[in-house]
Amino acid sequence: MTSKAKSIIILSFVIFTVQCSWAVNTNTDFAVTAIAENIYSIVSPSIGLPTPENQGWNSNSHFVVTENGVLLFDTGSSEAIGNKIRKAIQSVTDQPVRWVINSHSHADHWLGNAAFSDAEIIASTEAMETMQKYGRDDVAFYHKVTNGTIGTTHLVYPNLLLNEPLKRNFGGVEVELLFANNGHSPGDILMWLPQQKVMIGGDILSSDYLPMITDHGDIDGLINTLHAVVELTPSIVLTGHGSATTVASVGRDAELLSSVWEQVKLDHKSGLTPDKTLSAVSVKLGSKYGPLYKDFTTELDRHVKLMYQLQEGNGE
Repeated sequence: MTSKAKSIIILSFVIFTVQCSWAVNTNTDFAVTAIAENIYSIVSPSIGLPTPENQGWNSNSHFVVTENGVLLFDTGSSEAIGNKIRKAIQSVTDQPVRWVINSHSHADHWLGNAAFSDAEIIASTEAMETMQKYGRDDVAFYHKVTNGTIGTTHLVYPNLLLNEPLKRNFGGVEVELLFANNGHSPGDILMWLPQQKVMIGGDILSSDYLPMITDHGDIDGLINTLHAVVELTPSIVLTGHGSATTVASVGRDAELLSSVWEQVKLDHKSGLTPDKTLSAVSVKLGSKYGPLYKDFTTELDRHVKLMYQLQEGNGE
């Protein structure tokens, strides 16, 4: 496996470690939290790397109980986790999981598909391409860093691929699957429930932590997507990691990213170093945004350095 492939496989895990290295929690209770009528979340208390202690469970799943079955958003990072998610869903309803949405191709959001192999599994074509390319390596990585506690995971890929947004009725519930402009990774999908005013969005959306930018995401696309979410005025926002939040958090993230990104582009063009930019934005933005994020100081440093890399990669 090439060094580039390895970096892509572990990138999202490194992000979680940098952002939330203090957030160590070995609780593996797959409790169901009621969000709104027939809408539920299964929130992982562990936001960092997969470990033997958390058995690889470090991302959230959300589900909607419809008249004809359950619509599940993200399946976790192993077959065992997927089975625990299925069992947790059964504590709420006897309805089977008939539909699954994979928000994107990072391992912690789709390797649990094997627990729902009889469902219709939906993802974008771009996400599917990445899953097929790195799926086996993802499983091997998770198995290694958890000392095998994830057990055996069979790869089950999406069986319905999207190349454009989709409006569809799932068991009497109107759903819109929205493309997120590759904001976090190629082919990110958001799920919008217009009647309930609930937005569900994998790693595009954040609550307590800075937005999760990556070297294979599109920062302008992420900013534009966040603004588009704000315009929909959701009452509840459900994230891929961390607690449920509101549209205020989405607007906050868009404003912060825009400010830092514009400063980086200006300073990079002027030949300044990342450290100079970090110092400037820390002073300019710290008092406003520092209290709003649990990882502002450490993660702002990573944001600035990654943004400089992206500018250099674009030849700007």
